[in-house]
Amino acid sequence: MSNESMSFKGLRLLVVDDDLDTRTLLTFLFELDGAEILTAASAAEALEIISFFKPDILISDICLPDEDGYSLLVKIRNIEAKRGRKIPAIALTASAYDEDRKRASLAGYDIYRCKPIDLDELASVVASLAGLEQYV
Repeated sequence: MSNESMSFKGLRLLVVDDDLDTRTLLTFLFELDGAEILTAASAAEALEIISFFKPDILISDICLPDEDGYSLLVKIRNIEAKRGRKIPAIALTASAYDEDRKRASLAGYDIYRCKPIDLDELASVVASLAGLEQYV
């Protein structure tokens, strides 16, 4: 990320990606700036984590080994609706097709970003979704 210091202290993120390097990179960068992050390599792991962890933001890959990120988000949104919550969600994927972007929007993703990740832009998007206006 840029030399500008951001503070994500107190922010809780759930990162779902089958790529270990992506999970490690995002964990390192956001934890360095104070966020609490849990990661999952599959939709099943993410649903298990959601049972006890209440993230402020979901960052999820679309192509997961057990089910896609579209159906994962629908399940998470249903769980969170019962809790009276709605988690902002970022789709982070290698697919740059317009039809995938539209499908992600229809599934309920607030933001759609393609890999490779621009870390400064992702941090700005997370800050915006979290209402950390001083960093937008």
